[in-house]
Amino acid sequence: MPVLFAILIILAVVLFWIIGVYNVLIKLQNRTKESWSDIDVQLKRRHDLIPNLVNSVKGYMKHERELLENITKSRADAMKAQEAGDTEGLAKSETQINSMMRDLKVAMEAYPDLKANQNVMQLMDELSDTENKIMAARRFYNGNVRDFNIKIESFPNNVIAGMFKRFEKFVFFEIEDATERENIEVKL
Repeated sequence: MPVLFAILIILAVVLFWIIGVYNVLIKLQNRTKESWSDIDVQLKRRHDLIPNLVNSVKGYMKHERELLENITKSRADAMKAQEAGDTEGLAKSETQINSMMRDLKVAMEAYPDLKANQNVMQLMDELSDTENKIMAARRFYNGNVRDFNIKIESFPNNVIAGMFKRFEKFVFFEIEDATERENIEVKL
């Protein structure tokens, strides 16, 4: 009788441990998905601001028409990737948008009237604020991805994660374009 009781206690402990690990993995997985949706919200905001900025700038910057068209095309590509849930495609499109928005800011320096235009200044401020929020959301997401991936790869959690096929590694939201890591030259 005492042996049977000991076996039941051991089985109960193992069962509760499995349930505990499973619940922690679910919590981390949902937190990571939530942090991705934060990025999604900020990207949507940026995608909504870009056409307004492009339309405001178009009249001034006839020479940079190709840049403006490329920004619009990359925005459309990013929105398609976002709708399809293609994280890697979205990251690539967003990297292109970041690079082109930097080029747009540099190009705007050549147009003093444009820099003084109140609508353009407000849109640029909102876009800059959105860029900062995107960076913060990316850091938060990547932190959650790191924590989740460590948890499902660490022993003995990897055994539990392997038993339940719903736990797969998340992909980091990374910069693919090395030029984004370089310092920007500011001319005053």
